[in-house]
Amino acid sequence: MKTKTKKKEITAMKKQIPINELGSRITSKAIFALLLALGASGLLATPRFLAASTFSEWSAPVNLGPTVNTGSIDAGPALSKDGLSLYFNSNRPGGFGGNDIWVSQRASRDDAWGAPVNLGPTINTASNEDTPSFSRDGHTMYFNSDRPGGFGLRDIYISRRTNTHNDFGWEEPVNAGPGVNSAFLDAGASYFENEEAGTPLLYFGSTRPAGLFDIYVSAQAADGSWGPAVLVPELSSPLNEQHPSVRFDGLELFLDSDRLGTFGLRDLWVSTRETTLDPWSAPVNLGVTVNSAFIDQTPFIASDRETLFFASNRPGGLGNLDIYMTTRERTRTTSALAR
Repeated sequence: MKTKTKKKEITAMKKQIPINELGSRITSKAIFALLLALGASGLLATPRFLAASTFSEWSAPVNLGPTVNTGSIDAGPALSKDGLSLYFNSNRPGGFGGNDIWVSQRASRDDAWGAPVNLGPTINTASNEDTPSFSRDGHTMYFNSDRPGGFGLRDIYISRRTNTHNDFGWEEPVNAGPGVNSAFLDAGASYFENEEAGTPLLYFGSTRPAGLFDIYVSAQAADGSWGPAVLVPELSSPLNEQHPSVRFDGLELFLDSDRLGTFGLRDLWVSTRETTLDPWSAPVNLGVTVNSAFIDQTPFIASDRETLFFASNRPGGLGNLDIYMTTRERTRTTSALAR
C-alpha cells in the first residue's frame, strides 16, 4: 500500500512540472521509454534518493601543483572511488602519442599525490587518448580516442579490469559501439549506475549532427551493449556543452559550456534534480569563485560529493591546462529515503 501511495505522489508531482520551450518533460519520458524498451520490466522503481544534501559554496580552486601538473596539457581528471588514484590526460614528454592517460597515486586521502605514471601501450596509442571516467564499481573505464578503426572523428572506448586496486591491470579497450559513437565527435563519457531503474546510462557530449557539442545519453541493454543515444535538450543549448559528470546518486550533473552567461571562454555549470525520475534543471553557472575569464573545463565530481576536479588555463598555472580542485562542505543531509 505504501509503495502504491508513493508512486501516486511521484506521478502527481511530475504532472506539475511544466513543459518548457525545450520540452524537458517530454525528453525525460523519451528516456524512460528507451529504458523500458531495453528490458526494464514493470514500473520504474521509486528513487532511493528523494532529496540532495545541502552544501556550502564551492571554495576558491587550488592548483594541484608541479607533481601533477607540467608545462604541457594536463586535463580530464577523474578520481577513483577510494580517492587514492587520480587519472588524467596529458601530452607531456614520455607518452606514446598526443594525449595519453596517466595516473597519480597516494597512500591515503591525507597524503600528497605521487609522480604520475603512464598507463602504458594497452590503453595509450600513437593517437590521442583522454578524459577518463569510471563505472561506480571501478571495474570499467571510459575514455576518448581518435585511434584508427573508430566510427568518427573521436570515439568513446571502454576498458575493464578485474582488480580495482590495480591501476595498470586494464584490458584491451573496445569501442563503445554505434549506439554511442557516430561519424562526428563523441567524447567525455560519464557512467550512471541508475540502480532504481535497473538500466545503466552513459552521458556524453557529441557534435552530431549540427557541429556543436550537445549532451546525449545512451541506455545499456541486457547484453551489455549501448543503445541508440538520445539528445538531452534540458542540458544542451545553441552553443557547446561537453564533459558531463554525473554524481553517483544521479541528482547532480556538472558540465562545461560556453553558453550565454559564461564568464570566460568556457565555464563550469551544474544541473540538479530532486529525484532520478525528474528531468534535469536548467544548468546554473558555478560562479566567479570557481570560474575564470579563461577556459575552465572537464569537471569531475568525486564520490564524496564534496570535491570537484577540473582543468583550467587561468593565470598562475604551470602549463597550457592545469588540473585544479575545489571543495564544499555538507551543511545538512536529509534522511528521507524511499524504500
